[in-house]
Amino acid sequence: MSNNTYERIGKEIIEVIGEDNIESYVHCATRLRFSVKDRSKIDDEAVEKIDEVKGVFYNAGQYQVILGTGTVNKVYSALRGSRDDEEEDQEKKDSSSHRKEKGIKRAVRTLADIFIPIIPIIAATGLFLGLRGVLTSDAFLGLIGMSIDDIPEYLLTLTSVLTDTAFAFLPALICWSAFRKFGGMPIIGFVLGLMLVSPALPNAYEVADVNSDVQPIIAFGFIPVVGYQGSVLTALVVGFLGAKLEKKLRAVMPNALDLIFTPFFVLLSMMITGLLILGPLLHFVESGLVTVVTQLMDIPLGIGGLLIGFIYPLAVMTGMHHLFIMIETTLLASTGFNPLITLCAMYGFANAGVCLGITMKAKKSTVKVTGASATATQLLGVSEPALFGVVMRYSTKPLYVMIACSAAGGAVLSLLNVQANSYGLAVVLSPLMYIYDFNQLLAYLVVSVITFIAGLLITYLFAVPKEVMIEDEKGKARNVG
Repeated sequence: MSNNTYERIGKEIIEVIGEDNIESYVHCATRLRFSVKDRSKIDDEAVEKIDEVKGVFYNAGQYQVILGTGTVNKVYSALRGSRDDEEEDQEKKDSSSHRKEKGIKRAVRTLADIFIPIIPIIAATGLFLGLRGVLTSDAFLGLIGMSIDDIPEYLLTLTSVLTDTAFAFLPALICWSAFRKFGGMPIIGFVLGLMLVSPALPNAYEVADVNSDVQPIIAFGFIPVVGYQGSVLTALVVGFLGAKLEKKLRAVMPNALDLIFTPFFVLLSMMITGLLILGPLLHFVESGLVTVVTQLMDIPLGIGGLLIGFIYPLAVMTGMHHLFIMIETTLLASTGFNPLITLCAMYGFANAGVCLGITMKAKKSTVKVTGASATATQLLGVSEPALFGVVMRYSTKPLYVMIACSAAGGAVLSLLNVQANSYGLAVVLSPLMYIYDFNQLLAYLVVSVITFIAGLLITYLFAVPKEVMIEDEKGKARNVG
């Protein structure tokens, strides 16, 4: 599709919404998000008839047009045109899109903005871990008449570079993203994050290992100083405070001194604050958070998985699901595994099954077209078109089926103790997070397929909304012809 086509799509959307009705617009991973003056003036059906539009909904003061991953970026870029002041523009977009969000919603959205840029790196690392686990397993090596001792040392070292680097320097990635989000210089954030895991400090993992002789450095006789490998919360807070401090310093620093002395004071003050004050305090908070989530998931008889599988679809509906990313990152960094995403993942399969069930039985042609596209999009990991455009649009029955299937799938996976070694891979790609162990992979695949089929069949037999069973004019004309 040419840039002119994307520009035409964008202009048609703006024309239907009304240029005078739009206060501002931004985009996220899948949607154009418009702050509008009067929602009642917008013809939803007219917007949905525009090419590439997969659905619309109104939430948190924004009229949101679902275009899908990739398409939304191209439509937005075609409308905005090329700009040199990208970072300044990003600040304006953030201010506009979050203006009407307050309290917990704003905090969750902020967390999402920080973690989303680093998800591809963690997902790729998880895939590397899985592949390494398979290729170096005794079962695989035995098939080709080899053992782990036959693999050259340099190959093991190179694969370790692929699998260990992202987690070893995770605080640097988080600080970089936090500085970028809060208006600081990302490179300062990156260096500050590297300081939190400096090789000069005792490694946090080695300090935590009772079999190692590594001890923390004691400052002032009572403050333990260690590296903060895998410490998500410390990096987040240090990144936030560092970016805010940088902006305040730049406002008062003479231009001739700004280039050198602003980074100097930011790095010095935040290194001391992070290693001597925030790190030791936030370590206990972070450990407590992981303990609470782990205990919830470990509630016996699959009840923990049932609760997570029930809560997650509700979190997606309200935008609160981004909060899970921070917890997943912490779990991965501290344990190497991510059982939380395993329990949450059944939402995607349940949502796709329910959407397909409605699509297959519907007589309304627009629902069939929208539903088929939304099901495919959900299977690739983007849930909004299916959730808001089909499952929730006409009736609550499909929503109840989807939540029930998600909860049941989570309960079974919890009973089987299935857990991923990554995050960021959804629905059809999610099995890649379990290839490190054949039994884990098999259990996950079986439960996922059953969850999908259950959602489809229950919806098809009992929960298809009456509204979609009314044949529209286009369908009648086709039958007559």
